[in-house]
Amino acid sequence: MQKLLITLALVLPLGSQAQITWNQKYQQYIDQYKDIAIEQMMRWKVPASITLAQGIFESGAGQSELARKGNNHFGIKCHGWGGATVYQDDDQRNECFRAYASPFESFEDHSHFLATGQRYKQLFALKQTDYKGWAHGLKAAGYATNPQYAQKLIDLIQLYKLYEYDKEKDYDKYMVQHTKNHNVGGLPLHPIKIYNKNYYIIARQGDTFHLIGQEIGISYRKIANYNERDKNDPIEEGEVIWLKKKQKKAPKEYKNRHHYVRSGESINSASSKKVRGEIIVSHL
Repeated sequence: MQKLLITLALVLPLGSQAQITWNQKYQQYIDQYKDIAIEQMMRWKVPASITLAQGIFESGAGQSELARKGNNHFGIKCHGWGGATVYQDDDQRNECFRAYASPFESFEDHSHFLATGQRYKQLFALKQTDYKGWAHGLKAAGYATNPQYAQKLIDLIQLYKLYEYDKEKDYDKYMVQHTKNHNVGGLPLHPIKIYNKNYYIIARQGDTFHLIGQEIGISYRKIANYNERDKNDPIEEGEVIWLKKKQKKAPKEYKNRHHYVRSGESINSASSKKVRGEIIVSHL
């Protein structure tokens, strides 16, 4: 009997949901990138559940060598690509993969890749909530060679209930409802948010440009420059930290915040706070 049970276990599909368990790193990845996946869904009609599941599976929740070297979270190869590249063994040795300046550029290119590729055209006739149809369609269209690819995606979507994100229809309304929860649970990863076609995070106590750069995968010098700051400047809890060249308008959650000029701080040095959306208030 014991031998029979072992044999049955070996022949069960690797993608069976009974074979996967909840993983904290996967959940942190979801919490960090779910807003991007939803925003991309609104623009490109790729289900957020599919984007997140592919990101988890293809990049090992952002921990794969390809993700760390080239910010490539979706295993997209160089076909028709004129940008930066990184090389890695895959189906063949030393294959060419696309490389990006940041993870969210990988998310953007993934959506564009699917939406403009002829082989994936039929997927966009499916309902936004048909994650099973999308998973099987991606496999059938040749996105991956793994025979269990579709089931792997479905298992991840079901285990982490990613299908709930496919129901969102109004991104602005979603952001208003979820913005206040950006630090719930004290997760070590910062949720990446979108405003006015830009990406940002909300700083937490103890954050530095160096630590944020390490986490997000962008040069901390660039992040400081995007925010018109010196790379060694202290960061206050609750600050909006832009991850691309910042826009003129600040997110609603940051408007009308007051910055009180401290002893030894000039109005000129404090004026940069106003650019970030704060109101300068001097103590007389």
